[in-house]
Amino acid sequence: MASTKLHVVKGDRVKVIAGKDKGAVGEVIAVYPERNRVTVAGVNIVKRHVRDTSAQPQGRQTTKGGIVTQEAPIHASNVQLLVKDENGDEVVTRVGYDRVEVTKRRPDGSEYKAFRSVRVARKTGEEI
Repeated sequence: MASTKLHVVKGDRVKVIAGKDKGAVGEVIAVYPERNRVTVAGVNIVKRHVRDTSAQPQGRQTTKGGIVTQEAPIHASNVQLLVKDENGDEVVTRVGYDRVEVTKRRPDGSEYKAFRSVRVARKTGEEI
C-alpha cells in the first residue's frame, strides 16, 4: 500500500474545526497517515481502564492499574493548521506545496541541483 501524506506533521499547532472539541487549539503529538488520523495534545480526552501488571513474574516493566486519561486520535480532516500572520496573530490556513531548487552534495564531493517539496501557508504565502 502506498503511504499517504497528511497536511500536518508532528509539532504543528492546529485548531480543531469539527467534533466535540471544536475550537480547541493544541500541538500535534502523533501522526498516523495510514489511518488518516492525528493526536492533538489536550483534545479528545478519553478514559482507559488499565490492568495492573506488577504481579507478572517475567520481569517486564510494571504498570500501575486504574483509570488513565489520555488523548485519542481524531480524523485529520477535523484539524486545520495555525500559522502566525504579519501582525503576530495566529490564523488558520490551508496548506500548499511548492517545489524549490536546492544544491545537494554527492559522497565524492561534487554538487548538483535538485528539487524538493516544501509546505506553504496559503493565507500568508510563507514557507512552513
